Amino acid sequence: MLKAQLSLSLLLGCLMVGPATLSAHAHALPPPRSVMTDATADDTVPRLSAETERRLLEKIGRLPVYTAHAAERTPFDWLIEPERSTAAVYRTPDGKGVVLANAMVARTLRVVPNLSTVSLINRMTGEEMLRAASSEGYVSLDGARWRLGGLAGQPERGYLDPAWLDAMEPLPQSFLVEDFEVCEAKPTMEWARRRWALQTEDATGREVVFTLHGSGVQRNVTAELHFVIYDQVPALRKWLTLTNGGNEALTVDSFSLEQLAFAQPETRVSNHFDRLTMPNLHVESDYACAGAFTEPETDLTEHWTTDPAYTSQVNYSLRQPCVLEVRPPLGPDQHVAPGGTFESFNVYEMPFDSDDRERKGLFCRRFYRAVAPWTTENPILMHVTSSDPTVVRRAIDQCRQVGYEMVILSFGSGADAENVSEENIRKFSELADYARSQGVELGCYSLLASRWIDDSTDVINPMTGKRGGMTFGSSPCLGSRWADRYFDKVRTFLKRTGISCLEHDGSYPGDPCASTRHPGHRGLGDSQWNQFHRIATFYRELRAEGLFLNVPDFYFLNGSNKVGIGYREANWSLPRDRQIVHTRQINYDGTWDRMASMTWSFVPLVEYHGGGAAATIEPLSEHLAEYERLMFQNYSAGVQACYRGPRLYDTPETERTVRRVIDWYKRYRRLLNSDLIHLRRVDLKDWDGYLHVDPKGQEKAMAVLFNPTDEPMKRTLRLPLYYTGLREKARIRREEGKAQTYRLDRDYSVELEVEIPAGGYTWYVVE
Repeated sequence: MLKAQLSLSLLLGCLMVGPATLSAHAHALPPPRSVMTDATADDTVPRLSAETERRLLEKIGRLPVYTAHAAERTPFDWLIEPERSTAAVYRTPDGKGVVLANAMVARTLRVVPNLSTVSLINRMTGEEMLRAASSEGYVSLDGARWRLGGLAGQPERGYLDPAWLDAMEPLPQSFLVEDFEVCEAKPTMEWARRRWALQTEDATGREVVFTLHGSGVQRNVTAELHFVIYDQVPALRKWLTLTNGGNEALTVDSFSLEQLAFAQPETRVSNHFDRLTMPNLHVESDYACAGAFTEPETDLTEHWTTDPAYTSQVNYSLRQPCVLEVRPPLGPDQHVAPGGTFESFNVYEMPFDSDDRERKGLFCRRFYRAVAPWTTENPILMHVTSSDPTVVRRAIDQCRQVGYEMVILSFGSGADAENVSEENIRKFSELADYARSQGVELGCYSLLASRWIDDSTDVINPMTGKRGGMTFGSSPCLGSRWADRYFDKVRTFLKRTGISCLEHDGSYPGDPCASTRHPGHRGLGDSQWNQFHRIATFYRELRAEGLFLNVPDFYFLNGSNKVGIGYREANWSLPRDRQIVHTRQINYDGTWDRMASMTWSFVPLVEYHGGGAAATIEPLSEHLAEYERLMFQNYSAGVQACYRGPRLYDTPETERTVRRVIDWYKRYRRLLNSDLIHLRRVDLKDWDGYLHVDPKGQEKAMAVLFNPTDEPMKRTLRLPLYYTGLREKARIRREEGKAQTYRLDRDYSVELEVEIPAGGYTWYVVE
């Protein structure tokens, strides 16, 4: 796939137009905040009316009381027994606040005298994560900033004594809470379930919607803050809607969804904040578009800012980054007409219970399984390098014969999703119909970004006033007239042909656009927001229709299925023996914080970017050992690779080999798509491998082991079986042999003697 690094120009452009703060992933000293004017129309402290306060207290009183103590710890491991956690909404013992809690996390919001998050308990560790009462963010309307809830008057911001709350008051220039409702959590989008998936159900939980009203000049603006607590995962979700009840349009200049005052796990007296230990939680929004394969690279909205009012902090200049702010880097600069509504993105927050890399990775993988279950779809696919009907039909026939489920017409195949001529539609409709008749899906490739169109279409660099110098050099602006035509053509092509997979290369990478002539945005301020929502809406529409989406950018929370596992394309031009090693390395490295089903890898059946005959698998029958090894390495990791070429087999022996691997994969499909535990990375010094675990399955685990040496290998391994849920004994068999019973040690591991053939592999199944 065509990828490029984020350009310096883009970074500078974003910093020019938004407050500069510390990214959780960069750990650098935040420059001074950009100046933003607070509202001055009414500097008095807003107050709840007696009637509103009475009604709120009465409504809170109908909720069950929350009785858990802060230091109580979750009595089970949700990664093994998630069904033991149920979300609920409670009242605080004093009757003035609301608690959203499941067995792993609890967020407390003070409601009277105004809405403010006053506690975030990691119930798995018994840790209070906040040190001060926090507002629920802010919104800047027509140039003036208004706080969303919040409380003033905390005498010490290093910790919060609950006894102080009754004396605290609403913040000046803030929206006041006036009502709330509790309901069942709803899915974030429609998902047409058309193929195998490990997770088929949407996440469930409870939602609380707080209604707040503005005051002074914004008295006609209503804000709704939505909070969701999930049943079986330690995650919360939050978003904002604003309704303009006035007679004139207003502009949402900027907003922040969170301003949470976290207790810092590490303090610095000086201003050297590199490698600073940050609060132990995962923060992710569905406003992510930075042209990258992983969440940290794509994160635009998580910022760690300073708290100058925290005067007892250790840092001499009071610049310790200790407030989580969640906001877009630019804009949104959205006009809201009278009676109209603005809706923010969603932010998810999930605390961890340890610093163990594997365990934190498991938290993230289960998070995606819960909130984006379509990412567990994992069809067996190949990439066909031709759109010649004879070649495509042969590939479809071969897929049916050996058990493949999808053919994607790859880049370079000649398939053009922007060609909506009757001739082109007819050609690919016939191919899609034929594929369906054989039980195979047909997909196609389309390039969006990373292409030059013309001066009137491409993104205008805010640093130069010209196109170029952006993420992919130059890219079309999604607010241009060209983009209107592009999306219309691709939608038409997909709908009329019945093609059910789109591989959308170089998706929107977050480029802001300084043009004032594109019809889809007014200028720089609204350009990123409008372009992002155009692509996100497109993906959500396709998800609702059941299309499979390969997108080499992190759009999972907006409906995409897969992203590249992370590789340098030139490595697929290396000799085959080196590709075998690199494949195992990237499968191991790319599955720490993403499920294998969320990724694709690559196998160049034909020449890709060079390398000649030494790099390719074709002729397949002449390199059958390498072909089989590459297939097994990928399928045994749960990773689908793009097997790119005109065919899957060329001889009966090759066909039998491919079918044998696919039959084996389907036999263990659920297990191979379940959680992966990293055992040992390939280094050619000794064995390497990984362990799949499924505590809910009949087969609890599978250890897949490789021997990279030229000699048969016997080893005694310590196999960690904690995440299988087994506690006393396990039955383990080598491949399809007879199982033997093993007693688990106190750390839930077993000592297992294994044999791995020279240059080969084996697997052990735990029942």
